[in-house]
Amino acid sequence: MNYLESVAYAIKAEVPADKLPKANTDLLFLIYAALMFAKGEAVTREDVHNAWTAWATHIGKDSKALVAFDQLSPDLQSQDQPFVEAIVSVATRSQREHFV
Repeated sequence: MNYLESVAYAIKAEVPADKLPKANTDLLFLIYAALMFAKGEAVTREDVHNAWTAWATHIGKDSKALVAFDQLSPDLQSQDQPFVEAIVSVATRSQREHFV
């Protein structure tokens, strides 16, 4: 397992199981890991949404959420929060423990 896979696994482990998409999320969490390295604790719900949109497009998902973040309802925007919290948690731990 390389460092990006390790971080992806750590991020996924932070997300409540009921919030995980029902599809194969390997690529999604690799994108989230890259996002963690790029943005760290400054990651936003919009960043997470853009990453999710890239993944959803790749897997051929049809969803009303495949629009720019600012076009989403507040309820749909809030669905990105658990992923932001997971990325921030791993970024914080990564800096403290230097596990990456």
